[in-house]
Amino acid sequence: MSATPPARERQAAVDHVNAPGMTIFVLPGVYLEEPSLAPEADSCQHMEAPVKLGYQILSYEQQKACPHQQNLVGIFGIKDLQIEGTGASPSDVIFDAQFQKLNVIRGDRTNGLYLRNFTAQRSTFNAVYVLEADGFTIDKVVGRWNIEYGFLSFAADHGLFVRCEAYGNGDAGVYPGGTSDINRSRGADVPRYAIEVTGCHSHDNTLGYSGTGGDSNWVHDNEFDHNTGGALMDSLFPNHPGLPQNHALFERNLIHSNNSNYYPYVRDGTCARPFLQRGIEKGVVCPATFVPVGTGVLVIGGNYNVFRDNWIYDNWKIGFVQTWVPGILRDDNRLSSQGETSHYNRYLDNHMGTSGGGDRLPNGLDFFWDGEGTGNCWQTAGTDVVQPLAIPACPAGGQHRFISDPNTVVLFADCSGYDLAKQAFPAGCDWFDTPQRPGSFWSSANIESIAPAVQLVALLALCLLLVRRAGRAGPLAVASVVGVGLGSAILLVASLPQLYYLAASGVAVLGIGWLAAVRLVPTERLAVLTLVLGIVALLEAVDSGIFLLPSPIGPVWIRVILEAIWILWTAAALITSRRSPRPA
Repeated sequence: MSATPPARERQAAVDHVNAPGMTIFVLPGVYLEEPSLAPEADSCQHMEAPVKLGYQILSYEQQKACPHQQNLVGIFGIKDLQIEGTGASPSDVIFDAQFQKLNVIRGDRTNGLYLRNFTAQRSTFNAVYVLEADGFTIDKVVGRWNIEYGFLSFAADHGLFVRCEAYGNGDAGVYPGGTSDINRSRGADVPRYAIEVTGCHSHDNTLGYSGTGGDSNWVHDNEFDHNTGGALMDSLFPNHPGLPQNHALFERNLIHSNNSNYYPYVRDGTCARPFLQRGIEKGVVCPATFVPVGTGVLVIGGNYNVFRDNWIYDNWKIGFVQTWVPGILRDDNRLSSQGETSHYNRYLDNHMGTSGGGDRLPNGLDFFWDGEGTGNCWQTAGTDVVQPLAIPACPAGGQHRFISDPNTVVLFADCSGYDLAKQAFPAGCDWFDTPQRPGSFWSSANIESIAPAVQLVALLALCLLLVRRAGRAGPLAVASVVGVGLGSAILLVASLPQLYYLAASGVAVLGIGWLAAVRLVPTERLAVLTLVLGIVALLEAVDSGIFLLPSPIGPVWIRVILEAIWILWTAAALITSRRSPRPA
């Protein structure tokens, strides 16, 4: 191994590299890389390139020709280069972009890149960005106080993040995204992983870990804590290779206490200030994306992921979240892409609500599933809090469901309206509020309460009008009013996050009310619809509270659609009967 000649600036040392396998040793100090901050040649100021999020998307050739247009230090096409800080700890060697460059370090097509023992900070995007590399290591490096990511790898293979630390970042501390999709055509059998993340501590960010298209990532023996959300795998965003996300393995991680709410900094205008005036170094984080406060792990559209032997505790909203993502949300309009997530994910032997030392620190919910997908399974303990109650157990998994619960669809569609730049917070979304500590009773209504509230008013009013039309209040009439009214009221209460478990009983009572109302409706066809509604509601109660029925669409969708038809039909029938002349 050879070393580069002495140089005051690291970019100058990089520029002296003339062969593979060289090492740059960096003495302790704070490196501002002043030459990199000087304006580049006039040709670099007038490059033609698309603009996204306010900056140009430069090609590899443009980046190489103008390495400091966006990067404090640019490394392009150099093989087997090692850059190592010589201090006793990463804080002894600091590379500071002072919020003047997108990336502190960009390694592009740098196979064999090894970065070790330094701190990279204060970029407008990434501390360290490794792109299109086959083989890289980020070892004992700190990425802090960046507007987006601490560490980002993209379109890479044979990568290792080890003993890293990330904090104060506006998106994720560690983000191995768009990973080499080596297991795309495989099932649960995985011969190797593309990226390994181990021994890292990612804390006090919006997300500890993120993986849009984070395929074949092995994430083990890390700690993700005191973020807004602990870890995210998703298929949400367009133009990422390897979608839908698949085949991540999470094991033996500590994912806890992710209840940090940074959204007030957006609301009060702090995040609209210039970067140097926000107080980022003092703990201000400006969330670049929408993450529910108080969540441990989120799988928002992913397949064949395995989560085992992790310690998930003290996340005040939810420990594990799994939801579906239709392809249209990532600009993929093919019919086959609308149902390609989330399938065959497994949750095995995780320690929920308990720290590694045995302390009881519960999550708000332990497991949440939106009801969509094939072959997903959850291994739960008797004390685990799950939603829905009939969550599929391992090893069998669940039946195929084409679409998630309608309330979940509405909530996720609403909450995705968050926008940092516009300071936009969608009405009816409670993701941006700090949940109360589990064990204290509280309740907050959100957009999921609107439909049950409308249902309660409409159904109760129509049933009372039907009883009045009948001219007498017999036992069935009373049962119908009580059943429909009480069932709808319970469903309204069950729309509150802490009382979700009442939904099965509420819809069962509603079903009994429908059956009692069969004799009240004015026509035979409407009576048949009312009877079917009662049967469907009872099946929904079984499906949500006891075991999943073998149906490609959850009974809740059938009930909601039939209820809408019933309300319109019954209202029209009552109006018609009032207008009809009475016989002489």
